Amino acid sequence: MDSVELLKKAELNGDPAYYVAIGASAGGLEAIEDFFTHMPADSGLGFIVIQHLSPDYKSLMVELLSKKTSMKVNRAEDGLQVLPNQVYLIPPKKNLTIFHGKLLLTEQDHGRGINLPIDVFLRSLAEDQGEKAIGIILSGTGSDGMRGVRLIKENGGMVMVQDE
Repeated sequence: MDSVELLKKAELNGDPAYYVAIGASAGGLEAIEDFFTHMPADSGLGFIVIQHLSPDYKSLMVELLSKKTSMKVNRAEDGLQVLPNQVYLIPPKKNLTIFHGKLLLTEQDHGRGINLPIDVFLRSLAEDQGEKAIGIILSGTGSDGMRGVRLIKENGGMVMVQDE
């Protein structure tokens, strides 16, 4: 199915044409803001931002990002359906996945080693949305996101990075 057909089908169903996951490190706020400053508010895309957040501080990302876009900015909630032209932000101390276009939250389990929230979400996005998945990695020095973008590509989705 080509892009035009996907857009038409998604529009009829009320689903995003594509699901765009944006991964960034804790220092990626400027890159995220710049991205949304330049993104049209009526693209038909659903955006999910997975940022490394400090578990000790209340995140002000919803308020900050709302000043950079006219799209509705939401803190992700368990069972929330991803809608087009909206932004969803991962809350602190949580892992986020997607299943049938709905967001699912779980507690981070630090007892099992290093937590990689970007990879966790990208893996589920690749499996759930296939060619409708877009993974964007904006910042960071670690490997979080590397395995996830590989899976998105293997499932027919698109991958973009700010800097290789």
